[in-house]
Amino acid sequence: MSRIRDALKKAEEEKAAGLPPLGGGVSQEPGESGLAQSSLPEAGAAGTALGTRSGAREGPGLIALEVLEARCSRPHWKPDPRKTLFSDSPNHALASEQFRTLRSRLYLIREKRPLRTLLIMSALPLEGKTFVATNLACILARQRERRVLLVDADLRRSHAHVVLGAPATPGLSDYLQGVADEFSILQRGPQGNLFLIPAGKSVAHPAELIANGRLGNLIQRLGPIFDWIVIDSPPVIPVSDASLLAELCDGLLLVIRADATPYDLARKVGEEFRAKRLLGVVLNRATPGSGYSSYYYGAGHPEAARKNRKLG
Repeated sequence: MSRIRDALKKAEEEKAAGLPPLGGGVSQEPGESGLAQSSLPEAGAAGTALGTRSGAREGPGLIALEVLEARCSRPHWKPDPRKTLFSDSPNHALASEQFRTLRSRLYLIREKRPLRTLLIMSALPLEGKTFVATNLACILARQRERRVLLVDADLRRSHAHVVLGAPATPGLSDYLQGVADEFSILQRGPQGNLFLIPAGKSVAHPAELIANGRLGNLIQRLGPIFDWIVIDSPPVIPVSDASLLAELCDGLLLVIRADATPYDLARKVGEEFRAKRLLGVVLNRATPGSGYSSYYYGAGHPEAARKNRKLG
């Protein structure tokens, strides 16, 4: 009995001194990517990782920028000149200027509220959400020292890699299934400031993968490295993926195709996502004679309330 009392007394003394209990502490479990957390470089409590921004939440799990840049792939991209507006073609001058206006308005919103992760969505397929997502990411990345991550989260009909002429795999679906880590799915574009996570291989149950928690973990780990994260979503009406993705984002942009999107569907989406940080509407394929007065109405714009009333 005296030995038991002595052991208990020693354990209490060690606990009071802040020492770990005999026999070791908690074992290191594999992270979401299938790698042990200890094997990934992280930003410490002092914020020593190069990727952290002032005011960003720091702590275990954040990835250092210098390690990310060293380990992500840099494949040769061949952007589609018909779908990317920033190829210095005079034919794209007007449209590219509209994206600059959109960028400016997003920065105005950012002055009033946290805004880093954007979800680009549409009511139906073929409304231009991938076109908007890729070109918005491109124009954001053209600013000096602004790093932008484009994530193709449309695991049902991925297209962002086609627009940018980038490899399709490995990608997001591979990470969500635990068969690839963050570094293997990240691609760095030729300009240096634009990064891409393609959708990856086709999967049978995309909604279940999106809901498994790993995408939220990925955004949390990568978020402080990037100034903007632009996520391309599946269409809202046919599937539930967009609602799941919206919970992970700071703001949502709804793409509506001029003279094509049914009014009742646009209204339905506006009602559903108004409480989920819907910032405004991007009107795609509008012509000068179509009767539309603006390309984009964002939160706080004088026309925003009128447009939202129409959608609601």
